[in-house]
Amino acid sequence: MMTNLDSKQHSSSLQTLGNVPVSHGLTPARTLARPALESDIEPATDTLAALYKACGDALRIEILRVLQNDSFGVLELCTLFDVKQSGMSHHLKVLSNAGLVEAQREGNSLFYRRPVFRSDQDNSMAIQSIFDAIDKIAASAGLTARIQEIRSARASLSQAFFARNADRFSEQQELIASYEQYAEPARDLLFAEEFGPDATVMEIGPGEGLFLKDLAPAFKTVYALDNAEGMLNKAQELVKKHRLKNVRCILGDSATALASNIKVDAIVMNMVLHHIARPLDIFADAAKLLKTNGILVISDLSHHDQSWVRDNCGDIWLGFESQELSRWAMQYGLQELDSLYIGLRNGFQIQVRKFINAGKPNKL
Repeated sequence: MMTNLDSKQHSSSLQTLGNVPVSHGLTPARTLARPALESDIEPATDTLAALYKACGDALRIEILRVLQNDSFGVLELCTLFDVKQSGMSHHLKVLSNAGLVEAQREGNSLFYRRPVFRSDQDNSMAIQSIFDAIDKIAASAGLTARIQEIRSARASLSQAFFARNADRFSEQQELIASYEQYAEPARDLLFAEEFGPDATVMEIGPGEGLFLKDLAPAFKTVYALDNAEGMLNKAQELVKKHRLKNVRCILGDSATALASNIKVDAIVMNMVLHHIARPLDIFADAAKLLKTNGILVISDLSHHDQSWVRDNCGDIWLGFESQELSRWAMQYGLQELDSLYIGLRNGFQIQVRKFINAGKPNKL
């Protein structure tokens, strides 16, 4: 039983640590940390959390994988993964909100791709690390086959258009831009370089062959490559008419040229890229076809929203963002040199780009 004296002695043996009483010989009582309030969380933390949360689904990882080097519409992605459109739209919304994909309108359809971002943007390193990890996973044989079917269907539409409209090519092209509006700046960028007497050049998609008349006098050998037989016949007629004896016309695409072990000092593509099922492939193949320090000149449309060109001109893509072409080129060691941008009164803009084959692909 504690007496009054004992009580006083016990009371005097207590001290305080802050406002918390502490007894001699005992471990001081600890105050619990205050739970973090929602207002304490930095916006950047929220963004990063959303980024990794978006990757917490196997199907979304698969979607990001197929978008490595390509763009797909919602319905195409539904076909690839056998998913209903409502479910696919939900997954794409999650990925888009997290900054892992971006949408680009192509006529009445939305196509999705990986974002074009700068290295100094928020979370760019985190996003790139996610992409790097995903890209190490090989796609299944079945998925690869379905992707190829979609690309083949795109290419067939373009080839069918030119098969039907070979005799109306100039008329159709004039709806967008006249020949000189893109040929003259392409000519200027190409011939700003000095080529030796044995230099060779390839024009991919020569159309009716007008640009071949500029190339033939300046190069020892000119390769005219087209996968549309009707259009190649038009080019051959021009070659014969103007006696361009150093021009070789080849039916096929860039893969055909690679199989023939062709190497050239320059490649020209005038208003062709938007007709190609997978534009990235052109940059990959050009890097292999070009000799070291070889030159690639591309004229094409900047991205636009005039969807009527699909039916009237056989376009697969509604032009391209300039950063998109730069990124594809850099990926395969094609270093950007000069660029020209020409605005047209009908609302289109032509971009004319020149790259050099540095021979060292860059990791993005």
